[in-house]
Amino acid sequence: MTRPQVERITSPANATLKALRKLAQSPDAYRDQGRIWLEGDHLLQAALVRGRLLELAVISESLFHGRPDLQQLTLRAQRVLVVADAVYGTLTDLATPVPVAACVGWQAQLVLPGVASVVLDRLQDAGNVGSILRSAAALGVKQVVALKGTATLGSPKVLRAGMGAHFALHCVEGLRTEDLDALDLPMLATSSHGGQLLGQGPLPRPAAWVFGHEGQGVSDALMARCHSTWRIPQPGGEESLNVAAAAAICFYESGR
Repeated sequence: MTRPQVERITSPANATLKALRKLAQSPDAYRDQGRIWLEGDHLLQAALVRGRLLELAVISESLFHGRPDLQQLTLRAQRVLVVADAVYGTLTDLATPVPVAACVGWQAQLVLPGVASVVLDRLQDAGNVGSILRSAAALGVKQVVALKGTATLGSPKVLRAGMGAHFALHCVEGLRTEDLDALDLPMLATSSHGGQLLGQGPLPRPAAWVFGHEGQGVSDALMARCHSTWRIPQPGGEESLNVAAAAAICFYESGR
């Protein structure tokens, strides 16, 4: 492996750091820059395990010299920025900056037909979106399709919540309801108020599970396109489940 270019940076006004700061702090800067911001060694390792190339790694100067394990991790990138400790913390809006970060390329994707999928309809909470991606990757879903109005899949918050799931999934975003015809799959909706009880009937496979806005649910236009509606048994008597919890149950049932 060719040794990467290593640069030491001491000024917060450095042009590269300015671009990275925007990438780390804006939820949609990744679309303009064509790369996503990974914070923490876990995300870096997850990207590498899935064969993704670290275009750029960033580490504080003290850790680069004091943590051989992190130094070796950053040296797997094409380019390494060793940043003065006082400057490194300005890169992120996290209360406690992570010890290392990196950039990985990101490109807009087209829908893959006939692939087990999850459709996100205007979900707002980045934590919910990331958690759904984690469950999807763990339970055999191959594609996540986000409609317009959903939290941006490549934002730093969704990436942190996803814990590396992005690299196991085909991610498509910014779609309209009518674009979902390209899935060429039966779509399955969930409802806390009606539909067939999950576990008491056959599920089509492969299929696309549909989950809607945390407060409003699946839109009427999208619901009308769904093959069937399913209700999760709740013997404890709660009115509804968190959308990420509901998604994990549905993915498990499809696999079972």
